[in-house]
Amino acid sequence: MEEDHFEINNSRPRSGSFSSWTNLSETGDEITINAELGLAEDHFSHPEGHFGLSNHEELEMAIENCKEMISIAQPHSDRMKNLVQKLIQLRLKLQELKEGPEPVSSDIKIVLGHKFTIQESRNAKHYCEKCNAMILGVIQAWLRCADCGYSCHEKCVNGIKRTCASLKVAENGIFCLSICPDRGLSAQNYRCAECRSHISFKSGFSEPRLCDYSGNYYCELCHWNDTMVIPSRVLHNWDFEPHKVCRASKQFLKLMTDKAVMRIQDVNPMLFNYVEELSEVKKLREELLIMKKYLLLCKNAMSEKFLLMLKGRQHFVENSDVYSMQDFLDIQSDKLLGDLATIHSAWAQHIKTDCELCRARGFICELCKDHTETLFPFDSVAIVCSQCSYVLHRHCFIKKGSQCPRCERKNKRKAT
Repeated sequence: MEEDHFEINNSRPRSGSFSSWTNLSETGDEITINAELGLAEDHFSHPEGHFGLSNHEELEMAIENCKEMISIAQPHSDRMKNLVQKLIQLRLKLQELKEGPEPVSSDIKIVLGHKFTIQESRNAKHYCEKCNAMILGVIQAWLRCADCGYSCHEKCVNGIKRTCASLKVAENGIFCLSICPDRGLSAQNYRCAECRSHISFKSGFSEPRLCDYSGNYYCELCHWNDTMVIPSRVLHNWDFEPHKVCRASKQFLKLMTDKAVMRIQDVNPMLFNYVEELSEVKKLREELLIMKKYLLLCKNAMSEKFLLMLKGRQHFVENSDVYSMQDFLDIQSDKLLGDLATIHSAWAQHIKTDCELCRARGFICELCKDHTETLFPFDSVAIVCSQCSYVLHRHCFIKKGSQCPRCERKNKRKAT
């Protein structure tokens, strides 16, 4: 856990939790899929046998239903992708039930999902997130959650109300993509969204502090004026200006930084037209996925472990359209584009120059019949036929009137 979990803003209160700190909800299609599978968001939180079957039996039934729904879904559609994702989640849940709960070390205290361990640091900059008093490490015992960084006095641990952010990440790890969905104090009954203490803009009450991520208001004990880059502002406006968030939102956003859960195409596809670096990254990712097919068929590439060059961004070798917040931050800082270009060059050199096996899987343009140049689908001068996947020179294809010679031969054979 990073040390800045305990860095305190100058606006921290001088002297408190309820888990409504973020308004994350399922998408409409996910709700529909759950309904069709007979599942609710809290389905498996009910007692064993609540629906007449064991949890194992219910999961197995849901998995079979999900398989049937996948078989009739339109290929490559968003519904198909959501169903496949749901199937993976159900299988993981079933595996967890079969394996049982993970053993917990005797020196870990679990409270509301937090995994607390006794800390020995005597640094005076830590503050208790329950009572908001300074932790005097020299004379006071204190604990820290290994997952989200929540810290508190040992005497306060049994009184905390905030659920660990890691549980929210595990159960529903998606971002709220509405820009500061402010619902007003009246929607919260003029109470802090976390500790439920009275808040009001009138004098004599704790002044409300707006969390720019969740859109909820908090008291000064639950909102320390920490600032974070907001995912929705990045996706909609390419805005990386940090905004004030409550403590719970900060912990959630930190844990979600490396989670690849955002599809630009679904939220703001026009962003590729306005952010040149993002468009370049998208192009490189698409070409890397094509190269991946060559590397997987090459024994030399597998022995040299080319795919591990992207081990820090596993989603880059799985798809080309899902991004994490860290990806966006690295694009903004001009780091990601350079890293991807280096990997792209290394893979291309192996396929086109260094490896005879990979070179043998290239293409010769049938239109110009230039045998001196071997084409690959990821070449900038090449175009891939959408019907038969054959590779031709782009300029030759345009001169031909965008007609693929291989497809023409197939059509003639069919006609005869």
